[in-house]
Amino acid sequence: MDKLRGALDFCIRHQTVLGYSIVSLLTAASEYIFSSVVFKCPCNSGNMLYGSVFLLVPAFILLLLGYMVNVRTWRLLTGSCPREKHCDCSSWGTCARYCQVLVPVTARALVAPLTWIAVALLRASFYECAASGNSLIKNLICKDQEECQNLLFKIPCDEQLSTKISSEFLSLQAQSQLIGWFLIASIMTVALISTCVSRCCSPVSYLQLKFWKIYSKKEQELFEIKAKEHATKLAEINTHCFFEATDPAPFHTPSNEDWRKISFLYTFSSQEQYYSMIHKYVNTNRGNSARFQEEGQNPPVLGFVDETHAIESGF
Repeated sequence: MDKLRGALDFCIRHQTVLGYSIVSLLTAASEYIFSSVVFKCPCNSGNMLYGSVFLLVPAFILLLLGYMVNVRTWRLLTGSCPREKHCDCSSWGTCARYCQVLVPVTARALVAPLTWIAVALLRASFYECAASGNSLIKNLICKDQEECQNLLFKIPCDEQLSTKISSEFLSLQAQSQLIGWFLIASIMTVALISTCVSRCCSPVSYLQLKFWKIYSKKEQELFEIKAKEHATKLAEINTHCFFEATDPAPFHTPSNEDWRKISFLYTFSSQEQYYSMIHKYVNTNRGNSARFQEEGQNPPVLGFVDETHAIESGF
């Protein structure tokens, strides 16, 4: 039992890394299935189009899915353009804020598509097919030899042709693998640098950041419990009144404005430190104080504040 509890604690502490690892493994497995079962290079003039589609289109679909499953995307968009109000993205501050949120969202959404491309390049099937129909590769390897150009189309279908045609150059498979390793090294370098910059620019210390994450998780656990209790009680009152044909007793529930205020994206302010929008709401006279309207900045390292709320709420 202690080992099971320890394993669960480990998963909770490293849920972000484990989540990315699972996504990457599933993407790599999907790529293997596609390249082994579905992909069949035509070995003719359509090689370029066919190989490029298998290399890039699934990556684009995974990018769109990454946006769709990221909770901050919907937290940013939900209610931002109601019918009674016009969408306001005219001010520089509003556009900058949207971009500030979309940059880390895009970074996370790129995990799966970049994994797909990197794994596909290492396996080389898609690149070999696309490159064999590319005019630039054709002119580089074959120059003006028409017979060589015709044979180049057949390389994905005949491994022996690769050694005959491109003896003076790297094979298409070797080119693909070199590009794949370069892409992986670039991704890891950018990820490390961005993480270091994000942590260096953190407005709070390491231990306070750790405390903040604990607070956010506990607050949303309690929010979930209280919301279920409140919704259950309201449902019971309305159902009882419906069947008994009676008028309901007064029952307070947050107004639309209250829900809107706590649904704002979190912004950090060094003058007034709050750990969440609920924390800010209850300490600024239910959001009626001028301090509630004051906006700070939302460093990427504090993005977990909005994400925890949405994850715990099931969105």
